[in-house]
Amino acid sequence: MIRSMTAFASETGRAAQTAWVLEMRGVNAKGLDIRLRLPERLMPQEQAIRGKLAKAFSRGNISVTLRLEDDAGTSPVQLDEHVLESYILAAIRVRMMAKNKGLKLSEASAPDYLGLRGVMRSDMESIPLPETEILQSLDAAIAGFAAMRASEGAALDGVLRLQLAQIAALTAQAAQLADARKDQVAANLKTNLVRIMDNVEGADPDRVAQELALLAVKADVSEEIDRLSAHVSAAEALLGSEGPVGRKLDFLMQEFNREANTLCSKSGSPDLTRVGLDLKALIDQMREQVQNVE
Repeated sequence: MIRSMTAFASETGRAAQTAWVLEMRGVNAKGLDIRLRLPERLMPQEQAIRGKLAKAFSRGNISVTLRLEDDAGTSPVQLDEHVLESYILAAIRVRMMAKNKGLKLSEASAPDYLGLRGVMRSDMESIPLPETEILQSLDAAIAGFAAMRASEGAALDGVLRLQLAQIAALTAQAAQLADARKDQVAANLKTNLVRIMDNVEGADPDRVAQELALLAVKADVSEEIDRLSAHVSAAEALLGSEGPVGRKLDFLMQEFNREANTLCSKSGSPDLTRVGLDLKALIDQMREQVQNVE
């Protein structure tokens, strides 16, 4: 069962005069990228929280946001005038130094100062922080998040299997077209052989043999078709396996694309080229879906 990297989960709680809202959001990523937005008083728990997430998930950009409120549902803040004054005085000094250097600085707005660390102080800091209950909410959010990734993954699994079936059908069609053109390929090789043999006087026999072998290889697409079929089987096996398979599927899609490109370049037939182009388009569509697989 594959899992998607896209999911959302939310948990709310209330304890010790404190209410909170905890949200988890996830999108795709090459590795595991955890981003935490926590109150400062909960920062000592950051490593433990990261450990929980790393144990539950192997890939994805996962953000966790925790908002605290008082039991009335608000998060009151106060202006720390002493901290603000120190910032303003520092800004005046910087502006004077810049002026002496012939530099002109843009004016700072009130929101610029309010966003500085320590200027706004929350009354929540005086309220006990129910760490145990908050971490329990995190466990519940992780479970809900994982369930949604599994649900999205089930839908994704159906899409990928359908696309694989279509790739298998196009590969079989390519095999039929390649088999049907054998007589034409043989005739072309014979013509090319005659042309080469008529001009071999004084030529290096080894070079002649290389040119003949190259003509035969360019006309033969059986290896590409065989590898495409093998890739389909490998992808089906990955979809049926346990654990994260996104990286392996992504690598496999590159191999799919490589074989489809070679098939098009060696086709020598409008019909076979058309099938090769259809394969390339379908492989590209499948690769977009694979990008979201954990």
